[in-house]
Amino acid sequence: MIRKSVLLSHTLLLSLFLGGCGQSSSSEKADKEGGKKLVIGATMLSMQNEFIVNVNDEMTKKAEADGVELISVDAERSPLKQIEQVESFIAQQVDAIIMNPCEVEASSPAVTKALAAHIPIINVNSATSATPTAIVGSDDVESGRIAMNYIAKRLGGKGNVVMMHGYMGQAAQIQREQGAREVLKQYPGLKLLAHQTGEWDRAKSMTLMENWIQSYGPQINAVFAQNDEMGMGAVKALTSAGLKNKVIVVSIDAIPDALQAVKNGTLDATIFQNAEQQGAKAIETAIKIAKGQPYDKETLIPFELVTKENISKYQQK
Repeated sequence: MIRKSVLLSHTLLLSLFLGGCGQSSSSEKADKEGGKKLVIGATMLSMQNEFIVNVNDEMTKKAEADGVELISVDAERSPLKQIEQVESFIAQQVDAIIMNPCEVEASSPAVTKALAAHIPIINVNSATSATPTAIVGSDDVESGRIAMNYIAKRLGGKGNVVMMHGYMGQAAQIQREQGAREVLKQYPGLKLLAHQTGEWDRAKSMTLMENWIQSYGPQINAVFAQNDEMGMGAVKALTSAGLKNKVIVVSIDAIPDALQAVKNGTLDATIFQNAEQQGAKAIETAIKIAKGQPYDKETLIPFELVTKENISKYQQK
């Protein structure tokens, strides 16, 4: 009887063990068939930049709507930190990585590392020299052209322009300058009086504009700021100096502050960059790649000029 009891006990244990193995296998099968929640890691250029925050917010909304876990971190404008964050995502074995690159060259090793680990990486809003799995953004060269063409028309093709650069070495800075200079070449009467980085920052750009006012004063006819934060800094400095009514200011992004300034007439124009579509499309692309579905390797969302005449259309967005 004891021997039969022991045998029965062993049989029960073995059947329970095998049953457990069967459950584990079906669980793994469910994971492979889409039961597992996808995890996406995102490293963003700077959460001190309002436009980047808007992109990240839209990514968060889209991820929640699609039942995806999004781990979002701030690179704080440091390519080295961004690379370390991507390495951390690789160690966590996320299903996909979204990167808003700090710099064209210095952030490129992050792309290489992700691809070497067989994890898809999607660049959002900005580019790297290393080719990612996909890119979602807008043509920054075109935004520079739009801004400088607006200035050229307002000035009748003649006058002095100053240009505020973004964070040097970042794709948006390089490409927006390229677009602006392409247009400047078409207008021999337009002179680039000065250009310097304001690092995408409102306070730094206000100081930069104050310095230019001291150096050039009434010689300045227009300001092209490569983003709205810098444009708003320039507007503040010009207003304080009593020069705003004599100087045209154009910037890029169409953040709420800039849209209100265009409505009020203190900012002459901004270029609308669609944070909502960039953020949502980045998540959508990452999900498609992670699930092995067809996807677009490049998604470019057009820029649009915003002036007082069409401001109502954009303040509703």
